[in-house]
Amino acid sequence: MIKYQAGILADPVPPLARHLFFSLESKEHLASALRRLALIVDGDATVIGFGKSLLQALNVQLDKLRVFPAMSAEGIDIPSTQHALWCWLRGDDRGELLHRTDALIAALAPALKVVQITESFRYKTGHDLTGYEDGTENPVDQAAVDAAIDSDGLGGSYAAIQHWVHDLKSFKGLPQEEQDHIFGRRLSDNEEIDDAPESAHVKRTAMEDFEPEAFVVRRSMPYIDGDEAGLVFLSFAKTLDFFEMQLQRMMGLDDGIVDGLFRFSRPTTGGYYWCPPIHQGQLKLSTVLLTEL
Repeated sequence: MIKYQAGILADPVPPLARHLFFSLESKEHLASALRRLALIVDGDATVIGFGKSLLQALNVQLDKLRVFPAMSAEGIDIPSTQHALWCWLRGDDRGELLHRTDALIAALAPALKVVQITESFRYKTGHDLTGYEDGTENPVDQAAVDAAIDSDGLGGSYAAIQHWVHDLKSFKGLPQEEQDHIFGRRLSDNEEIDDAPESAHVKRTAMEDFEPEAFVVRRSMPYIDGDEAGLVFLSFAKTLDFFEMQLQRMMGLDDGIVDGLFRFSRPTTGGYYWCPPIHQGQLKLSTVLLTEL
């Protein structure tokens, strides 16, 4: 039976969440920090992912993991803000999430230092702040497992994470039909629009239109930080290739057609992480990391 962190496929996304990003500060203390992490992370309430630099510090090579690539196209810049460790805290109480955050930071010090924290939340039943549903085309049941979980080698899953900052005032100032055509769905009933322009987001990212088919499971959630608002995009897949294929098509790198989302939104971060499997309620690190510690 394939083991994976349960929070990856738990549906729906939680009411509240926190994304924590850590940099590696001390290789000397990394062993004890990871042992403490394995004791307090269950893969459900907290999902964790390792960046390439953390595995390199442990002399571990994972062929499917790489650093998030910076990309550019005409008028579009996709940044890379890769970190050593990412933690996705899931829950329904902000106070509890705060205390769990503090516990994780303490457990990982002084090996790892938190450098960014983003609070996110479920809007309506799983909508973007534009009002449109997110993840409508997600695979479900066994198809979700097949898409998100790597059944080969070391197992686990590969996460792609970006912060997308929205210009909601600009978007909401557009006529409703124009808003619908950006997404390729009607806001009123979430139905796909057959005659939407080729720049519509649903047409740019239709997972079955790629070769091979690029299925991922999205677990994105909105965020608000002062006067900034947007989406913490989060997808899981058995390979990072599928996310990258979709992003390149959104940028128009294959056919020159740019996704309508770029009219009002831009990514400001980007990171790739490997989410190790779980065993008996704890992170399974022994075969990958602890042999190197």
